[in-house]
Amino acid sequence: MHYPRLRHVPVLGACTFVLLFAGAAQAADEFVVTPAQMQAIGVTLQRLDKPAAIRGQTYPARVVLPPSQEQVVSAPVGGLIDRLLVSENDMVKPGQPLLRLISPELGELQLALLEATSKSRLSHKTLQRERALLAEGIVPERRVQEAEAAADADRARVRQSEAALRLAGVDSTSIKRIGEGGPLQDALTVRAKAAGNVFALEVKPGQRVAQADALMRLADTRTLWLDIEIPADRRGQLQSKGGEIMVMGRDVMATPSSIGSMVSDSQTVILRAQVMRGAERLRVGEYVQAQVPFANGVATQGASAREGWPVPVQAVARQGDKAYVFVRTPKGFVAQAVNVLTSSGQQLQVQGQLASGQEIAVSSVIALKAAWLGKSGGE
Repeated sequence: MHYPRLRHVPVLGACTFVLLFAGAAQAADEFVVTPAQMQAIGVTLQRLDKPAAIRGQTYPARVVLPPSQEQVVSAPVGGLIDRLLVSENDMVKPGQPLLRLISPELGELQLALLEATSKSRLSHKTLQRERALLAEGIVPERRVQEAEAAADADRARVRQSEAALRLAGVDSTSIKRIGEGGPLQDALTVRAKAAGNVFALEVKPGQRVAQADALMRLADTRTLWLDIEIPADRRGQLQSKGGEIMVMGRDVMATPSSIGSMVSDSQTVILRAQVMRGAERLRVGEYVQAQVPFANGVATQGASAREGWPVPVQAVARQGDKAYVFVRTPKGFVAQAVNVLTSSGQQLQVQGQLASGQEIAVSSVIALKAAWLGKSGGE
């Protein structure tokens, strides 16, 4: 059988390449390609080393901040933002000042404490006098009981006023000083209740705010979740409890915690996992590729279950619902059907009738596919 020489074809495209091999009579899925023809169309080869263990399937995942790790700092009282003491993305410690708030309401709360404290002192002195008069038999016991009730009520008002100032963010030392008649505060310093990162600032200096208005958001990113989107029909193939979920390309490990019971419009369910290692390498809201372990008892096709050959994405050709790689033979190439197990960036892991030492095409695969289909008449 005579094969045409490449020097008679100035430009060798996919259609011309098909015509060169249309009359070849080889085994099924095998077609002839000479070294000169490989060079002409730019085919490069990669040698298969050995299959690598497959831990599971790779799916897109979104980095999520657990609700318990987010703190919304709100205005304890209405007032005017005097000064911001932190910026976005700053790390803050518990008790660290965040902003300064000038508030007329704060003055009213301090005045209420002064009045309650003064009245409580007076009622306490009245109670002492009534008890002394009762001991001398001058007043009836009912007068003492009325004085005790008034003193108890006034002490309760003092505690209420102190609690209102405490909720407003005034520290215990300042509350005690105000109750003893010390100077009043004209501004309030809002402090962080827990450590975290300043996620967002909701106000600016000079802005007026009402009580309970959001001032800023703090996030403790030391604990993060991964929301992994898994096709609903593959839910039973993957391990949803226990095991280790790895983030591709990063030293991050998570463990599954729960799986959603509702299917989205895209026919996926959410597998939630808690990041156990490497949370500092993630950013809230970003998308990553997470490898979910196979469930116990789930085996993949082929003799080497749980193992696959790492190949570049461009080395795999699709025809219908099947995937193929082109394996080099002494006469040319053979289209070998494979099962794609996982994907990560520009790499795939496949299973099929492959062996260590074989060479596969990793470039100009489209031209090889055209030659293969032209030889076999398509599928």
